[in-house]
Amino acid sequence: MAPQSKKRVGIVLFQLGGPDSLAAVEAFLRNLFLDPDIIPLGPLNFIRGPLARYIAKKRTPPVALRYGQIGRRSPIGILTERQRSKLVAAVSPYVEPVAVTAMRYWKPLTEDAVAAIKKENRLDELVLLPLYPHYSYATTLSSLKEWRRVFGEPVDTLPERTIEHFFDHPLYIQALVTNIGKCLRQFPDSSRIHLVFSAHGLPMSLVENGDPYPRHIQETVRLVCESGARKFPNWPRTHVLCFQSKVGPAKWLEPSFVGTLHKLGNEGVKEMLVVPISFVTEHIETLHEINIEGRADAKKAGIELHWGLFKVVNSPSTSLAPTNIASALRYFAMAASGSVAASSDASVPKPIASAARRSFSIGGIWSALVSQASSVDTPAAQEGVVAISGTPTARVARTLVVCFRSQPWIMAYP
Repeated sequence: MAPQSKKRVGIVLFQLGGPDSLAAVEAFLRNLFLDPDIIPLGPLNFIRGPLARYIAKKRTPPVALRYGQIGRRSPIGILTERQRSKLVAAVSPYVEPVAVTAMRYWKPLTEDAVAAIKKENRLDELVLLPLYPHYSYATTLSSLKEWRRVFGEPVDTLPERTIEHFFDHPLYIQALVTNIGKCLRQFPDSSRIHLVFSAHGLPMSLVENGDPYPRHIQETVRLVCESGARKFPNWPRTHVLCFQSKVGPAKWLEPSFVGTLHKLGNEGVKEMLVVPISFVTEHIETLHEINIEGRADAKKAGIELHWGLFKVVNSPSTSLAPTNIASALRYFAMAASGSVAASSDASVPKPIASAARRSFSIGGIWSALVSQASSVDTPAAQEGVVAISGTPTARVARTLVVCFRSQPWIMAYP
């Protein structure tokens, strides 16, 4: 009997992207501000191009200076490609993967990913996998909307599955706990330190409109601390969740990262481990905002003894024990191929198997391969444009006033 052919599964990995050189900073920022989720202009959408070019040009010098201090480029592209390659290798024994990356604001862009997928003669399924463990309008929704705009509506001949989040997946939580445990070894008595979980901030206007991001973040922190306390005898007794990257006077999620550092410093705290909880690769928010600016702020706050930084694990080969990964990948990949019933792999823990049955198996695979949540670049407040009247000049002026009042961070990004 001839062996059964493998399913050909298209996998689209979504990320925000980042400039791959200092020369690319302005173009990256221009793409960012061309996003209608960043600057909603309503009927004045025709000014989006000139406005995006103006803001990008104004913001390029300070942003390029920051990238110059972290290697003269964003590492997102390189690290995401590494993750993509390892994902392909992990699932190849069970399915025939066609994995592509769709960056929201820099190359390879969504258009490039769509072109690569459409070049394939035959795919049995298409998996849309945003690399944002915690769902947000500013990241997950924006990326999926751009995919739909470029790719078009789903077709009957190519079933689509979307992994919208994996913030509470057992393998994701396990990866976080394992890596925090490694970092705790640097402390003489890790039970006494403060765990400082830092997530990218979000304007309250998004939260008030129903964005689930803060609830997802809080649940991840809860699950990590509960699991960590069971696994490590000296797991820290104290932890705090804070939010970084706030700019402008608008209200954002609190408490802030910088404010938390100063509060802990004033309380006499000298030992802490900073855990960037919403990132799946290193990028400017971890390498500069936390590792450079955060260290300086901690020193000002008097936190000089045992400042620890949880490194974002960018390669799955450094995240989980090989036996755990092998067992999980075998289960998820074979379930994805449809060649083996989910219940036939007795080596997979029941919580993992149960979670996999609730979401598509490729999502489970990826949550095993990453250990931190993805970068969330400065999001857009979902403010409506007010009714406009008067001359065209007056309409433009009034719209821009509303835009910048509701999103004052625009001129301060990132």
